[in-house]
Amino acid sequence: MTMDETRLEYILTHSYKAEMISYLKSHPEDFEEAIELALSDKPPYSWRAAWLLWSCMDDNDKRVTPYLDRIVEMLISVGDNQQRELIIILQRMNLPDGIQGKLFDHCANIWKKIGNQPSFRYNAFKLMAKITKNHPDLSTELVIWTESHFMDNMSNTAKKSITRIIERMK
Repeated sequence: MTMDETRLEYILTHSYKAEMISYLKSHPEDFEEAIELALSDKPPYSWRAAWLLWSCMDDNDKRVTPYLDRIVEMLISVGDNQQRELIIILQRMNLPDGIQGKLFDHCANIWKKIGNQPSFRYNAFKLMAKITKNHPDLSTELVIWTESHFMDNMSNTAKKSITRIIERMK
């Protein structure tokens, strides 16, 4: 561990995921540091902290709720890996109405960029579908984005999952 590296930062770069999860669960006092790292521009810690958070948090975790606005704001300025992990965190939260429109638009932009990594696009689509449950008027738009040219680079498993999501909306 270097002098300027925290204990959590060291764990994030020198441990396997199971060890990271065990560490954070046994050190709940570091959960807020993990959130702050996830919302920072501090590679390689940022995306790893976000990755760890969604593995250690509860659905609609009250420790994450105060950070929802910041998470949505961060999505615009961070790299794809960090965005994907933050999107997975948001999938596990009840989202206030005030952020859903902006979040839907951002995820739509991710989805429409066919060159983006398929797992990144898939998680953006899942979050759009979650938001659509609260705003059914968006379902038509979501269905349009399942046309073949948007789905071509997705795996067969992802395509089936997306098809199931759309079918459940009907």
